Amino acid sequence: MGEPRREEYKIQSFDAATQQLLKTALKDPGAVDLEKVANVIVDHSLQDCVFSKEAGRMCYAIIQVNNMPMMALVNPVYDCLFRLAQPDSLSKEEEVDCLVLQLHRVGEQLEKMNGQRMDELFVLIRDGFLLPAGLSSLAQLLLLEIIEFRAAGWKTTPAAHKYYYSEVSD
Repeated sequence: MGEPRREEYKIQSFDAATQQLLKTALKDPGAVDLEKVANVIVDHSLQDCVFSKEAGRMCYAIIQVNNMPMMALVNPVYDCLFRLAQPDSLSKEEEVDCLVLQLHRVGEQLEKMNGQRMDELFVLIRDGFLLPAGLSSLAQLLLLEIIEFRAAGWKTTPAAHKYYYSEVSD
């Protein structure tokens, strides 16, 4: 009984009206404009990178309630991914790791909902890989891996798995 609820989110930095909007979205997504909620979350995430992890948890929770469709989040998620694919972000390994991880998780679904934006995103990723001004070898490896992952139909081929993960112990 003394355990904190798992559904509690760090939304204290928002004004009272926005906090209420987010609480309602988490309890009953159908009662709010999900595009507005998504834009609020994305805008705050872009201003405060520490909030980004919390934002992802909130968006995931909103999507899971009543199997709500992800449509309202498609463009804001793409906006975040495009931000992570900019040259200044690609120079930071943790941001490249975040980009690749999210594409592994939701890339296929995003592409089904808006293939043109995925094509545009992968042009940025490809350019970032080909013009490695200050990219670490790990960042280059991660970018190459996600390019191959998408090219293989959002699946890891046995050869790719062996190449990219041969140094990882189970």
